[in-house]
Amino acid sequence: MEIISGFSKLSKEEKMRWVLRQFADNPAQTEAEWKSFWHQDPDMQKLFDEFSENTLTNFYMPFGVIPNLLLNGELLCVPMVIEESSVVAAAGKAAKYWQSRGGFKAQVIDVKKVGQVHFLWKGEYNKLYCVFDELKEALLDQAAALTQNMRKRGGGILDLELVDMRHVLPDYYQIKATFDTCDSMGANFINSCLEQFAKTLQNWITANAMFDDSERDVTIVMCILSNYTPDCLVRVWVESPIEALTEIEGMSPQTFAFKFKTAVEIAKNDVFRATTHNKGIFNGIDAIILATGNDFRAVEACGHAYAARHGRYTSLTDCSIENGIFKFWIDIPMAVGTVGGLTALHPLAKKSLDMLGNPSAQKLMQIAATVGLAQNFAAVKSLTTTGIQKGHMKMHLLNILRTFEANDEEIKVAVEHFKTNVVSFNAVRELMEQIRQDKYIAE
Repeated sequence: MEIISGFSKLSKEEKMRWVLRQFADNPAQTEAEWKSFWHQDPDMQKLFDEFSENTLTNFYMPFGVIPNLLLNGELLCVPMVIEESSVVAAAGKAAKYWQSRGGFKAQVIDVKKVGQVHFLWKGEYNKLYCVFDELKEALLDQAAALTQNMRKRGGGILDLELVDMRHVLPDYYQIKATFDTCDSMGANFINSCLEQFAKTLQNWITANAMFDDSERDVTIVMCILSNYTPDCLVRVWVESPIEALTEIEGMSPQTFAFKFKTAVEIAKNDVFRATTHNKGIFNGIDAIILATGNDFRAVEACGHAYAARHGRYTSLTDCSIENGIFKFWIDIPMAVGTVGGLTALHPLAKKSLDMLGNPSAQKLMQIAATVGLAQNFAAVKSLTTTGIQKGHMKMHLLNILRTFEANDEEIKVAVEHFKTNVVSFNAVRELMEQIRQDKYIAE
């Protein structure tokens, strides 16, 4: 591949043609295919191009919904963006299952978000600690212009803390700040405040007469929000008398409840199972986070860190059976927004929020966590009853058939065949070979 300088300064079509020269067997055909995914409205395509850098085309993902998700007594139609059909189907089945058993309940426990100024300073911690209230006042005062609008909405800076980190690195300290960013995710707001704190910190120590010359040098290492927000926490749960669970796949409610709880206990104590268990939770959460224009990477990073908060990685969900009541729940931190960023720019993100009744950030936390719990319930239910592959592979049957370029007639035959047969890639291949051989012989 040739080395290129100034790629970002090329026009979109120049970038595309350079890329195609590097790998495409038929550049003209591939260019036409890529352009077929451009939005028909040039202004809309320009908007999509500006979301990222070096954009060539659009990458489509299915946009589906879960109808009739009952959350805190309200029926919702929840949008999901995900390429795996079995995820939407499973979450929809869980929503239907719990709809007649009181639905899902949710509450936001707290909404604190965290940012840090990381700095090096050769002075004594106790000396700075003794005057930190005075420094805190200066930090808040000089950030007031940045926080004015957020404070009007009921948010802003909640607290500032001096953290001694010299046990980690020589001369290392932090100013740890907590924020309430209301309905915005708040990354830009938090980072702007942190950078102002850094300037104030340097100037304040330099000008303060209580510090001698050896203590006036402050090295700002970095100022950045943390995607770990353990105090921006939501809880979602379902519960039911065991008898009301009804018979499941020929299994008594009592046996199902016992096996389900045991499966969750395994996920709480075995990292191999916990990883897949939690991945299933994020199958649901990521899909709605994407649909609403939020940052699924930040939400996932926070959730996985929270799963390891006690020093080992464990299940994000829990289950109990007490006094004949089955209860299944999740506590999960997540920082989301319903104003600003892509939520205000991406047309489908805006439509997703419209579909949800334009929720607050706190309500979106509850909805996303509910979808995660629904997905996890469906997965554990399948695992402890019929097994995961029966439903999973049947949902993937059409995708497998497409890899063999099956036509409508062949698809119809295959779907009927696999109503009573196990789906696997090899089984589909053998069936396709048989169908085509029989057709060849008949002709």
